[in-house]
Amino acid sequence: MSKIFCVANQKGGVGKTTTTVNLSAGLAKLGQRVLLVDLDPQGNATMGAGINKAGLTASTYEVLLGSADVATARQRSEAGFDVLPSNRELAGAEVEMVELENRERRLKDALDAVDKEYDFVLIDCPPALSMLTLNGLCSAHGVIIPMQCEYYALEGLSDLVNTIKKVHANLNHDLKIIGLLRVMFDPRMTLSQQVSAQLEQHFGDKVFKTIIPRNVRLAEAPSYGVPGVTFDPSSKGAQAYIAFGAEMVERIKTM
Repeated sequence: MSKIFCVANQKGGVGKTTTTVNLSAGLAKLGQRVLLVDLDPQGNATMGAGINKAGLTASTYEVLLGSADVATARQRSEAGFDVLPSNRELAGAEVEMVELENRERRLKDALDAVDKEYDFVLIDCPPALSMLTLNGLCSAHGVIIPMQCEYYALEGLSDLVNTIKKVHANLNHDLKIIGLLRVMFDPRMTLSQQVSAQLEQHFGDKVFKTIIPRNVRLAEAPSYGVPGVTFDPSSKGAQAYIAFGAEMVERIKTM
């Protein structure tokens, strides 16, 4: 049975896609069977995994609307994991799903069909609480929250925690916060260290031990269509995501 995790944060530009793509690649390097689900119409995770979003014959859009299944629409990334890709068409699914039955559980039903084929399913959610994000949260066992160590990020975090509580209470009783991942971390900044300490104090063991540093190689990788873990395995960013993958493997043993 696969463990399904949303990578979510209502704040944009916090490294959700970078985290989803590189955690997928890191877990694949550790021998895990991984499916990355791109639930964002921008399709950045699709491109970051090396798949051409312009040439898709089937995508997350068709899967949500029931005209294709995951086994048909998925593609294999060169980094060793499968991808359920997306493109701009997915934006239309928001409107088209409104009239469908079980609209919040369309993705969950589709993923049930491939449940035994994967160890991890990672869902890259859009930076807004939309019908797409709701589908992700209703499918998942838990949420991984990537965040920068700055005060605006702390403010957005309380909104996200409240959203997760509401989904847990009303739609998905399995849903919980798996952990907070500190990303784009610069240890030279006093503010980063202060916010990091506050997170550890407030959330305790919900804060992952692994910290992802600010790293140029991770930022360069998407333009080459490969995860940073594959692009430069020796970089500090790649090493951090592989360490994070190992921490995730250990963490699910205690779930």
